[in-house]
Amino acid sequence: MSKHTYAPESLMMSFGYKPELSEGAIKSPIFQTSTFVFKTAEEGKAYFELAYGLRDKAQHEELGLIYSRINNPNLEILENRLCLWDKAEDCAVFESGMSAISTVLLEFLKPGDLLLFSSPVYGGTDHFIHHFLPKIGVEALAFDANDSYEDIVQRVQTSGKANRLAMIYAETPANPTNAIIDIECCRKVADIFGTQDQRVHVAIDNTYMGPLWSHPLQHGADIVIYSATKYIGGHSDLIAGAVLGNAAVMQRVRVLRTFLGNMASPNTCWLLLRSLETLKVRMEQQMRNAKVVAQMLANHPKVERVHYLGLLEPDSQQYALYQKQYNAPGAMISFDIQGGEAQAFQFLNHLRLFKLAVSLGSTEGLAQHPATMTHAGVDSATKQKMGISSQLIRLSIGVENAEDILWDIGQALEQVDLPTEALPKVEAMVV
Repeated sequence: MSKHTYAPESLMMSFGYKPELSEGAIKSPIFQTSTFVFKTAEEGKAYFELAYGLRDKAQHEELGLIYSRINNPNLEILENRLCLWDKAEDCAVFESGMSAISTVLLEFLKPGDLLLFSSPVYGGTDHFIHHFLPKIGVEALAFDANDSYEDIVQRVQTSGKANRLAMIYAETPANPTNAIIDIECCRKVADIFGTQDQRVHVAIDNTYMGPLWSHPLQHGADIVIYSATKYIGGHSDLIAGAVLGNAAVMQRVRVLRTFLGNMASPNTCWLLLRSLETLKVRMEQQMRNAKVVAQMLANHPKVERVHYLGLLEPDSQQYALYQKQYNAPGAMISFDIQGGEAQAFQFLNHLRLFKLAVSLGSTEGLAQHPATMTHAGVDSATKQKMGISSQLIRLSIGVENAEDILWDIGQALEQVDLPTEALPKVEAMVV
């Protein structure tokens, strides 16, 4: 019989779990325990040597169970399964997306370093970069989707800290504008300023596309980050984050996670294992719904512009980048409504099926106003430069019936009163 390689979605029900170790239970139990018993003192010694990096693993040796702050069966099974989607060597799961992001930044940045980051990013990330990192002496420099490779290189060089560039952090597609950052370009920039002794790491927040529609590690990233609350969890009932990369990078992330103590709980991991079983089914349905919603919005007179990867102009630079980096347009849509904040709020307040809430990637449709909600902490001038105006509305498309979704958006738009200057001109009838 020829050897067969299963697709990740086929392995989400069983990979990394041995029923014979759990009384034959077809699903992993929740290992709700703080500590684990060693068979011998020698075994305990060996486990701690690996956990603290005192020696390398012997061939076929695995890190034994010690304490749930370090490892736990639910945590390990989840991390093994997440590696399948991104073809990563290792994974670390956290108690939130922000704990994953902050741990990565704290591990790879030190006082005096320069962080190069894409703009816009999620509001929490933006706050951490601009308000926390300066306290520990880390300087940040922004670039955006309109900047070329040459523009970015020149910006780093003129910063006066080119020799201190330590990390490039990009969120792509960007939250909430769907702007695409070129990951391979980020790798090229990192390699220009990195040395044999000091690698410039590239970290990509891939939350918007989930592990299904984009794989940054295959485009040159060292680290991929997820808010696992979103598509990976997908049911609005947990908070979690995930970081993936090669073994060397992840060893550093794991060690810091151990001492910060911000790993996900056994119960959260168990819920995420459940969610992984339907990840592909959910995300594909959300994408199908998003495509019809984007077309409907693009043709609506009260909508000024739609930001959706499926509507990119085929002759544009962003479309070429989309074709290179992604295998689907995703299920996140932002659009500029005619008018301003008043009109945006009218639309949001009249939605019935969609829930007015932040977060994304869940089974239910979610709608929010980035300028006053997720990105409320970003200063006005920066928001304007990012394209996060008072007109912008963000939709996370759910798995509901497409006709019901279209009806809900349509009736909410009907309730929007446009300002006089935004109304379409009507030619006078000559009798």
